[in-house]
Amino acid sequence: MSAYPSKDKGEFMRHWEGILKNRAIVARAIVYKEKIAGHIICWKEGKYEQQVGYWIGKQFWGRGIATSALQEFLSEVKVRPLYAHVANHNPASKRVLEKNGFALLDEGAKISVFIRK
Repeated sequence: MSAYPSKDKGEFMRHWEGILKNRAIVARAIVYKEKIAGHIICWKEGKYEQQVGYWIGKQFWGRGIATSALQEFLSEVKVRPLYAHVANHNPASKRVLEKNGFALLDEGAKISVFIRK
């Protein structure tokens, strides 16, 4: 339910290779019952400074995995404020952020911005 278009496999792999080489980025796999369920990442970008984002495979939705993963990640990543962008058509992701202490900062036509101080 991302607001960003998907990449082909080669482009995706090049993108992640760059992420994993960048020491300023914190990236973690989300593991659920010994399976990779998704990823979570924190990076610095533009106007909103430190951002956090996550992706969970569809087969893992509705189990509280994103909420738990973000909670654990926030105990590791201490920088604040943290910002998150969420597609407005993804209320479940908005709820994950709210459960982890994020508050709505700005609501656009397609994307909402949340902040955690």
